[in-house]
Amino acid sequence: MMRTIGLVSTNYSVEGYEDLCQNRPVAAVPFGGRYRFMDFALSNLVNAGIRTVGVVTPYYYRSILDHMGAGKAWSLDKKSGGLFVLPGTIHGFRDENGRFLLNDLLRNRQYLERGEADYVLCTDCSFLYNADYRPLMERHEVSGADVTLLYKPLEAGEKHRGSYLRTDENGRVTAIGAGESGEKLFLNCLIINKSFLLRFLDNYRHMSHRDLVERLSAQLAEVDVRAVAFEGFVGYTDGIADYLAASRSLLRREVRQELFGGERQIYTRIHDEPPTAFSAAAVVKNSVISSGGHIGGCVEDSVLFRGVVIEEGAEVKNCILMEKTVIRSGAVLENVICDKQVSVSGGVVLRGTAEHPCLLRKEKVI
Repeated sequence: MMRTIGLVSTNYSVEGYEDLCQNRPVAAVPFGGRYRFMDFALSNLVNAGIRTVGVVTPYYYRSILDHMGAGKAWSLDKKSGGLFVLPGTIHGFRDENGRFLLNDLLRNRQYLERGEADYVLCTDCSFLYNADYRPLMERHEVSGADVTLLYKPLEAGEKHRGSYLRTDENGRVTAIGAGESGEKLFLNCLIINKSFLLRFLDNYRHMSHRDLVERLSAQLAEVDVRAVAFEGFVGYTDGIADYLAASRSLLRREVRQELFGGERQIYTRIHDEPPTAFSAAAVVKNSVISSGGHIGGCVEDSVLFRGVVIEEGAEVKNCILMEKTVIRSGAVLENVICDKQVSVSGGVVLRGTAEHPCLLRKEKVI
């Protein structure tokens, strides 16, 4: 069996999250009622049998460390291997498509060199999916490539900002470029030979402010870079509108089943709370509701996190309400995202749109 360590990059920013990322990195954004973006990256690695995982953190890392702890939720609290918290460059990564800053890798070379691993599987937290990485790992080993990239084939007309691949008939990557649309969207996930990566870092030490994939794209004629497709569901997180769309995709049974209902679990930090209570007046339609709350009003097409209170007479539609949000009687919300511990008074009416949802920052009282 191939020996592989994992590397999760969280030291990057995404424009368009406004107050939602004022005091947290994008990787720590809550999702789906009880998860964080980073849970998908960590779980995919662990489910592939990888038991040594390093997480490159930004300088404002408190929410990431608070959520991960010692890695117990992912069975990474081990004496051998386990979870490693790695320091990232203090100013992070300003390139909108860059995720694997060479300087972050150089700073943490000791982590890369440790143990007897032959490969490093790198990922960020930009895409939400439940993938079996083992076929990717096996294809990489059999091909003898230096690097293998994971991509999502897009339907005609789909548009998502990111990096797109072009490949030849043998699956070898011939071009990597930023764009708004294309056929093969790079999922910011790759597996790379450790010995090749260490040599690559030495060669580009003088360009440590650049991105690993960007530098690979300039060397495709000399470096054997392959690509493997992921055909499953992918949630996109490029700003608030994408976040709302990805959250609302959970209202589809087939998406919930693929992400959370199969053999591969998505692990997260455990909270022991009672089930949510529903009063006789509550009306709930097509919604995801987590534990610890109380529902007395009308909730439709929404995702509610732990401890949310919807008083009788309140109406919530197409909304994302994070932990301990309180919506008082008579309030009406539509296309609204509430960060943690928001309180909306009775009689308040807030309406956004699917493209431009209304966002209330953490602990906002309105």
